[in-house]
Amino acid sequence: MADHLIAIGALVLVFTLSTFTSVHMGALALVAAFAVGSAVADESADDVFGGFPGDLFVVLVGVTFLFAIAKNNGTIAWLVHAATRVVGGRIALIPWVMFLITAVLTAVGAVVPAAVGVIAPIGMSFCVRYRIDPLLMGLLVINGASAGGFSPASVFGSITNGVVERNDLPGDPGLLFAASFLFNAALSVVAYFLFGGRHLLGRRADDVVPVTDSPGAPGAPGGEPGIGGTHATGSAQDTGGPATATLAPAVTETTALRLDRARVLTLLGLLGMVAGALFLDYNVGLMALTVVVALTLVDPDSAKGAVDRCAWSTVLLVCGVVTFVGVMERMGTIDWLGDSVAKIDSPLLGALLICLIGAVVSAFASTTGILGALIPLAVPFLLAGDVSTVGLIIALAVSSSVVDSSPLSTSGALVTANAPEDVRPQVFGALMKWGLSMALLVPLATWALFVVPGQG
Repeated sequence: MADHLIAIGALVLVFTLSTFTSVHMGALALVAAFAVGSAVADESADDVFGGFPGDLFVVLVGVTFLFAIAKNNGTIAWLVHAATRVVGGRIALIPWVMFLITAVLTAVGAVVPAAVGVIAPIGMSFCVRYRIDPLLMGLLVINGASAGGFSPASVFGSITNGVVERNDLPGDPGLLFAASFLFNAALSVVAYFLFGGRHLLGRRADDVVPVTDSPGAPGAPGGEPGIGGTHATGSAQDTGGPATATLAPAVTETTALRLDRARVLTLLGLLGMVAGALFLDYNVGLMALTVVVALTLVDPDSAKGAVDRCAWSTVLLVCGVVTFVGVMERMGTIDWLGDSVAKIDSPLLGALLICLIGAVVSAFASTTGILGALIPLAVPFLLAGDVSTVGLIIALAVSSSVVDSSPLSTSGALVTANAPEDVRPQVFGALMKWGLSMALLVPLATWALFVVPGQG
């Protein structure tokens, strides 16, 4: 138990020092992983590096690199224009279009990081263009991914329903999907009006002054502020736009409406990446890098400056924290927490604590792994018949997935990496607050909604 308490204390220390000092959280987490791993868990450096999330590193770098090129050659500008026409120029509907598209992708089988990795950069381009709060856009994209994530055909849904089946527990895949979708939709409504959605009502694309490089222009430095209910700032040229913006020449209003060879090839590459993630289960990061290499060979100019716009600070932060959490998992700290909860005599209290553990741990680690690990821990409660099986599974599933908005989770990291560069630190901080608040509030809400009414 002493080793587990040391690991938990080290994690708290990482967040405390990075909050009150200028030490980078990712670097601090890597040092903590080395210190705790070698001194407490008796791990070698190779063991510690074994927990480095190489797949997450490739996803973050590959996706932001690809969309940097797409920004350079004008593909993003073309997509923004096309999507705006689909909603009839109603800016207030654009975040909801992103929500629904992401939900559809995950519902038919795309892994959540893949769907967010594809849609988040496009959504952030709308923020720059139409002065939408990037926090609002990011949360609707993430919530959309979670909303579709528990369909019977989805990855999360398959894992959850599979664990239920293997343990001979009663389940309801349709109700799980419906409850998750509705909860995320309701949460998105709250986020929409909390972070500036009200200001978008009635606005049309034709009424928005195009983004310019002139100081003080709407969307340019000195223009309207952004984050938390106002509007995003910074043009793609002055601020670097999203993490995907680069130093290429600006795309004019006229050229943005025309498809040339580079844009057609980029669109085909993006579609190929989506299809690979949906139907072939390919790694979205590796596919993105494949498209990057092909586009660079075809159009070298579009790749100029792109690699410099990858969100390296975010990559270090997320990969460092995930590496440390990996040390905790190998030490058995996560299992120890779950076992401690399983020994509680009160089924209702135990169910609430399991949901809380799932939410908090998932905010810093893999939601997929948490779902597979924590549902079996609830089996003793469920077999006793004192707690609703379906209700607890729904509560645990929603609690563990909604916190993907944390910037230390893959989805939150992708949104942070693609946010406009000048507000990226604010987006990170806002997502951290939102994600941690979800880790505390959502378990209580889902427990009250789905578990308590079904108690024996």
